Amino acid sequence: MSDADATRTTHAPAVDDRFPVPLRGVAVDLRTRCTHWDSAVDVVALRFGCCGTYYPCASCHDETADHGAEPWPRDRFDEPAAFCGRCRGRLSAREYLDRDDACPRCGAAFNPGCRSHRDRYFEP
Repeated sequence: MSDADATRTTHAPAVDDRFPVPLRGVAVDLRTRCTHWDSAVDVVALRFGCCGTYYPCASCHDETADHGAEPWPRDRFDEPAAFCGRCRGRLSAREYLDRDDACPRCGAAFNPGCRSHRDRYFEP
């Protein structure tokens, strides 16, 4: 794979066609790591309520979307709202929030630091 295929930046309305979900971000790799967060545990993209699009982080939304960010609504917590960049599994908001920072399907570790700003992604 060439360096151009390894990371991509997508802006609204384009989405990254390497993923089975609508995903955008800044320099996103195949595991959903971005220019802002790229450690081994930064392998989850979260869906925003405003547009239904997945982003590796809120900064990616801020930089690439053509609108303000809104968190995933509480009344939709049983719908897919998280995407594991390792196994490509889709998790409901409830599955994601109820886990201890790991994918329930493949066990991939998710960044535990994300807990401190979950309100940016999910309604309380």
